[in-house]
Amino acid sequence: MSEKQHERSHGAPPGGRPPGPGHGGPPGMMLPGAKAKNFKGTLKRLLDYLKPYRVRLFIVFLTAILSTLFSIVSPRVLGEATDVLLDGWMAKANNVPGAAIDFKQIAFILAILALLYVISSLFAFLQQFLMAKVAQKVVYEIREDVNGKLGRLPLKFYDSRSNGDLLSRVVNDVDNVANTLQQSLTQMITSIVTLVGIIIMMLTISPLLTLILILTLPLSFIVIGLIAKQSQRHFKNQQDQLGQLNGHVEEMYTGHLIVKAFGREEKSIERFRNMNNKLYESNWKAQFISGIMMPLMSFIGNIGYVLICVVGGIQITQKVITVGDIQAFIQYARQFTQPIMQTANIANIIQSTIASAERVFELLDEEIEEESASAEKKLDHPQGHVKFQHVQFGYSNDKLLMNDLNLDVRSGQMIAIVGPTGAGKTTLVNLLMRFYNIQGGSITIDGQPIDSFNRSYVRSLFGMVLQDTWLFNGTIRDNIAYGRAGATEEEIIIAAKAAHADHFIRTLPEGYDTVLNEEASNISSGQKQLLTIARAILADPPMLILDEATSSVDTRTELYIQQAMHNLMQGRTSFVIAHRLSTIKDADRILVMNQGTVIEQGTHEELLAAGGFYADLYQSQFAGGGSGEVEMEQY
Repeated sequence: MSEKQHERSHGAPPGGRPPGPGHGGPPGMMLPGAKAKNFKGTLKRLLDYLKPYRVRLFIVFLTAILSTLFSIVSPRVLGEATDVLLDGWMAKANNVPGAAIDFKQIAFILAILALLYVISSLFAFLQQFLMAKVAQKVVYEIREDVNGKLGRLPLKFYDSRSNGDLLSRVVNDVDNVANTLQQSLTQMITSIVTLVGIIIMMLTISPLLTLILILTLPLSFIVIGLIAKQSQRHFKNQQDQLGQLNGHVEEMYTGHLIVKAFGREEKSIERFRNMNNKLYESNWKAQFISGIMMPLMSFIGNIGYVLICVVGGIQITQKVITVGDIQAFIQYARQFTQPIMQTANIANIIQSTIASAERVFELLDEEIEEESASAEKKLDHPQGHVKFQHVQFGYSNDKLLMNDLNLDVRSGQMIAIVGPTGAGKTTLVNLLMRFYNIQGGSITIDGQPIDSFNRSYVRSLFGMVLQDTWLFNGTIRDNIAYGRAGATEEEIIIAAKAAHADHFIRTLPEGYDTVLNEEASNISSGQKQLLTIARAILADPPMLILDEATSSVDTRTELYIQQAMHNLMQGRTSFVIAHRLSTIKDADRILVMNQGTVIEQGTHEELLAAGGFYADLYQSQFAGGGSGEVEMEQY
């Protein structure tokens, strides 16, 4: 069907999240994520989904704070145990009468320490449990909204979007939001509380040592900035090269038969090798440069530790602080940079998440098919009398494809539609099914305008057998039963027999219980087509739309399909999009379309006798002995 738009998305993995820092890079560094166009508006809209769970979120935040506070106090308590141990040992070393290490006091302190760890862990567990429930509930609601939206979007939306982009929004972007809600929000709270708590605890130990540690931060930020600037360029190249490599691999694997048929294996391998080499160069440079960060950060941190030890040692000799205080301070110092780096990373993740949420909300804001007709209005006994009167239509308002289309199809007639690529064959079908709305004129069924009926009802009046067969992952029985809800086993078998599908189904090991795998590759193209015809027969619609699909099957299967289609069309108004003119000689009327207009119509003999467009089309197709569909499409 020539007007269909088929788009493939190649390149970066869906969602576009880079495999750089935070996704395969060194810890403590992450590339800037995609930026939202309207950060505040999107954040507010995302928070609206969280409003019903305010109480749970408050408990989550409270438990996160308490868990962090209990964890922060632990090094100070451990320092007190060290002081008790050291004081007892020093007293014994100096032969103080009655001196001994107070193991009971140490045991008491260690018990308190263990209790702090247990309480901190319990609060952390409760926090994660509640946040997981909230996050998954919110994402469940977002997915429900997205799924409901996709069902109400018009066909023109899908025609203008690639499958890859839609999948990225529905799957990857929603998962990105879920991961951030479940992990990053509580980590942000924990990091901020940890940072503030550590600074307070260090100040209570020694303001001077705290100042020394803080003075090393600017040097750390300078190093981070310099390395990030250099590595980001290589990470971007890495992502670009990875996207090209993914696209090449997808093309080569999906088209491996063509590659082999034309003997292009070596060229394909050479191209892959060149892409792989470029990806290797970008990868190792990105990983090496960003990998320098941790050694440099450790070096700067060690300078700070040396200064702390020297100054702390002096303060110990002056009895300003104790050894236990130094021990606790060094533990705090080692934890100090971690929440800073986490906060920076999480801020970047949140930025990327808001961008993902914005992409999801853009989908939710798409214009839907408004339904003004009542769902109650239906035809008592649909006959299939279809009429086009002065129909005007264009995919864009400023460029009409159909200017004044008039057509009168009587009940039970077989109407064949032929014409070159872009003639408007598929457009006519789309208008019949109300996939698109017309700009002028009217389309009626049994004298009633189709826009006076609910869209779903109009579509239920038609059965469709398309050239591109669609079967889902399930049993053959389920695929046939898709034609009508609640169909019995007997009705399914009757439909399969009418479609000449029953015989081949019973030859399969599991019969009607045979599970069709991905893309139904465990049955042939002709067998797939027979199943779609059986589905249409089971639906028992008053009208049919058939896109002839026998060009890629063997002669015997083609005969079965034609017989099945003949059975299906009995007593029904049928619109047949014809690719091979030999199959439509018996049509009640043939519509010859060009540039959106019916330029000729009549029976096969009448059109040949007229010597017009159809006659030229027929002669060009069969001049060489009946070469098939290609000649008609190239005419």
